[in-house]
Amino acid sequence: MLCGKSQLRAEIVTVGEELLSGRTVNTNASWIACSLRGLGIRVVRITTVGDDVDEIASAIREALARADIIVTSGGLGPTPDDLTLEGIARGLGRGLRLNEEALELVKKRYKAMVRRGLVAKVSLTKARTKMATLPEGSKPLPNPVGTALGVVLEREGKLIVGLPGVPAEMKAIFKESVIPLLQARVSRAIPECELTARLAGILESDLAPLLEKVLRRYPDVYVKSHPKGCEAESRIDLYVRATGETKDEARRRAEKVLSFLKNLIVERGGRAECT
Repeated sequence: MLCGKSQLRAEIVTVGEELLSGRTVNTNASWIACSLRGLGIRVVRITTVGDDVDEIASAIREALARADIIVTSGGLGPTPDDLTLEGIARGLGRGLRLNEEALELVKKRYKAMVRRGLVAKVSLTKARTKMATLPEGSKPLPNPVGTALGVVLEREGKLIVGLPGVPAEMKAIFKESVIPLLQARVSRAIPECELTARLAGILESDLAPLLEKVLRRYPDVYVKSHPKGCEAESRIDLYVRATGETKDEARRRAEKVLSFLKNLIVERGGRAECT
């Protein structure tokens, strides 16, 4: 155990029939995962569900059983198929309520659009008010580039963040509002370091027994190989992730493991280069 700390676990839930049908590539999930990993948060699962309240609610309940942080993407807009807020509320056993702070943010956004000539007037229609109707206990997160707000709420110390599905809007809210929320929690988590290497001249089947040696010597370090197709010779991307009391210690441990493995590979006639 490291000073009573524990690594934060996150789950990503992406919502949208277009993701399930294959019409839209789920780039949001990979971007959010990379961003969470960059903050030192371990992503334990990525789930995709359709525009269905029960499916969204079920995904939220399941995520709460596994993760400290749940990030959703998609389904926060004004149309009838935007059902994520209702799904989150149902998953938590809460109701939906018009949030006055959120309503002011929506109004402010439409006023700006009127000034730019994008809409005729600020009328708070049923569809626009829908974006300010949040699960009880939520706080709205401003959207600097669009109209659909983000939301954040807690359940028994666990953080739930809802983000729009439009990539530019999702990224803007994440960078402006979500990162500060997560950084405060990450300060209590285990520092970690991930290093990568490109291997050549060795097949993955020949690499396997070498990885077994590494894992026997360093059982608490994560090592993962990803073969890359190449006609000329075998190429493999290798990832080594280690934790420590400090970032520097985590890096030293990762470097030690990678050095040990590189020596084994060279002995077998292969090559390893850090990337």
